[in-house]
Amino acid sequence: MSAGCMRWVLSRTVRAVCAQSPVYRIPAYRLTICSEKYNIPASSWRCSPFSTDVDNTEQTPAPKKKKQNPSANATISSVGRKIPHREIQVISDTGENMGTMHRADVIRIMDQQGLKLVLFNENKEPPIYRLMSGKQIHEEQLKLRDKQKGKAAPVQVKELTFSSGMATHDLSTKLRQVESFLKKKHHVRITLRSGRGHPAGDMETSLEQIIQQIEMMVGFVSKPKAIRDGQAAMCILRPPSAKELAQHEKNKAAASQSNNASLKASQNKISPVNNTDTTDGSMQQ
Repeated sequence: MSAGCMRWVLSRTVRAVCAQSPVYRIPAYRLTICSEKYNIPASSWRCSPFSTDVDNTEQTPAPKKKKQNPSANATISSVGRKIPHREIQVISDTGENMGTMHRADVIRIMDQQGLKLVLFNENKEPPIYRLMSGKQIHEEQLKLRDKQKGKAAPVQVKELTFSSGMATHDLSTKLRQVESFLKKKHHVRITLRSGRGHPAGDMETSLEQIIQQIEMMVGFVSKPKAIRDGQAAMCILRPPSAKELAQHEKNKAAASQSNNASLKASQNKISPVNNTDTTDGSMQQ
């Protein structure tokens, strides 16, 4: 075989091997032609997406902070032995301030005295923790439970509309509905409007007369007043307070005592006449 044939075979072999090799690079003159044709910098062709030399310029997004539940601190529980803070301020089970301590020292005290650690205030620097026994934690949980039960529920306002020309049966039905709302500790907004074919008249007085027909004691958030240029009247009722109920019972007892006193006085006035009548009858006999 001639030398020319050998060179041709070797060049074809080298080209085939280079085409299959992963480190094969595009010739520089081809990069120049492509960059001139498409206005792409030749340097960008050297950056392969699989290359480890390319710097990752994208910043990783910061982790989102978890929203704190406002009711999370409304309970008392032990944090265990995994204390999230390195230095903490410790309060003993007797209420004594033990100062700032390392969490390893706090864990040693917990093991020695058989106590548990409870987060008291995380917003301080350093955070405040308290050593408590299991009995103390249970008692505090009961106190919080009773306190949460004692919180007053939001007041609901019910609305009812009366008509000045409504029938007696319909009026009594609506008044019973008002009483049921008040017994459930709701407020009741009552609006009285003039019925069809009935003159408006004094709507404020008419509403007061309707309220007087309620069989239970009521309180006022707003007393009856005329609205819509005297064409209607409105008031807001509420359940009576404990002070109002006590005053009502006191007035009722005073009224009953005065009635009993007046009844006795009237009986005393009548009794001498009866005695003289009986004596006269005995004398006639």
